[in-house]
Amino acid sequence: MLEIIPIDTPTLGDRSYLVHDGEVAFVIDPQRDIDRVLELADERGLRITHVFETHMHNDYVTGGRSLAAATGAAYLVNAADQVSFDRTPVNDGDVVEISPSLSLKVLATPGHTFNHLSYALSSDDVPVGVFTGGSLLYGSTGRPDLLGEAHANDLAHAQYRSAHRLAHELPEAAEVFPTHGFGSFCSATQSEGTSSTIGHEKRTNPALTQAEQQFVEDLLAGLDAFPAYYAHMGPANLSPPASEPDLSAPSLADADELRRRIDAGEWVVDLRARTAFAAGHLAGTLNFGIDGQFATYLGWTIPWGTPLTLIGETAEQVAEAQRELVRIGIERPAAAATGAPHELAPGETLNTLRSASFAQLREAISTRAPVVLDVRRNLEWKESHVAGAVHIPLHDLLDRLDDIPRGEVWVHCAAGYRSSIAASILAANGRSVVAVNDEFTVAADAGLNLESGTEVLTGVFG
Repeated sequence: MLEIIPIDTPTLGDRSYLVHDGEVAFVIDPQRDIDRVLELADERGLRITHVFETHMHNDYVTGGRSLAAATGAAYLVNAADQVSFDRTPVNDGDVVEISPSLSLKVLATPGHTFNHLSYALSSDDVPVGVFTGGSLLYGSTGRPDLLGEAHANDLAHAQYRSAHRLAHELPEAAEVFPTHGFGSFCSATQSEGTSSTIGHEKRTNPALTQAEQQFVEDLLAGLDAFPAYYAHMGPANLSPPASEPDLSAPSLADADELRRRIDAGEWVVDLRARTAFAAGHLAGTLNFGIDGQFATYLGWTIPWGTPLTLIGETAEQVAEAQRELVRIGIERPAAAATGAPHELAPGETLNTLRSASFAQLREAISTRAPVVLDVRRNLEWKESHVAGAVHIPLHDLLDRLDDIPRGEVWVHCAAGYRSSIAASILAANGRSVVAVNDEFTVAADAGLNLESGTEVLTGVFG
């Protein structure tokens, strides 16, 4: 009985796998909160014997070594990776026997990293799938620039050749099981669908349908910024973890402690949805809703090492945020508080945040000419933006607050999540701000002039 169980981490856009034959199991690319894996194995009465890494990850801290230690499993890592811990080294062409019916063949597939591996799965000697990590994704590939711009071109060519190796060595019916591509910034573009086969990828994936040079040029041209916290993930994964993640509840902060931490310049983060935050929040708090890509954007923007306090409606919300944070190496909140803001600080007057639509932005432009701030990423801006807007990607905002012209600021993104983060940062820094909580796809219909570069694309106002 072969079962392949995906273990999704939606807010980071990643996927791990637990694979078993009814008795023994192996795991591919586990995240740091290994309790999820252990619970699955316990529920099914499985014995985990092997843990595999496809590569040294850049977008999260691995749980591979911890899982192997907890289960007594072998921990398999590319022999070429210069790690500072004991592991079972593997090389291209090795075959690892999991059980009498299951085996994995190691395939070198450089491109996302130099030492990237894929693992071809056979059941009863029949190839059935391949675990591709950050190599061949659904309709895309992993990005080749995470090790620096100087290596991006060479790795893009390697990514092309690795995709062709997989397509050549595996049957068309073999299923493809990537780690990235579900929203992860480790993928060059986002995945198309949630499952695929080698045959489908041969017909649809640019890495397998385009000429090599065209693929490389398109791949490199389509890359945008990736989260700043990635810089900390590679070194963390090459060394033994300093400690296991502590997911116990943090100490509770009262109103005086919350205010002291805010006034000291620490980050006090409100986890509620942006509409709830806008309706009333403690002055100086920042809104990173747990309902979006919380860890990605918080990790991307927070000055690394800044003490962090979490405010949630419930203890469960705080616990979810803690779990997200340990995956990217933010170990423990300094404190936490749960409840409605008026309950947490009964003596304080709550701040509100004005919200608006793109239609209201169009009206504001026609009557009082506010500053329009676009906090989307560079490629989003390049494709289309509001004429006359100031562009500062969210991840650059803290360093560029002085670049925002004086006056009332109307901030927008693609759907409202990032604009609420940006608006809370601006408000905490004393700016008069309105958060556009609307889909950018309706901006033209709302009458706003949109540009690509300097060319007006559409819109009636102006």
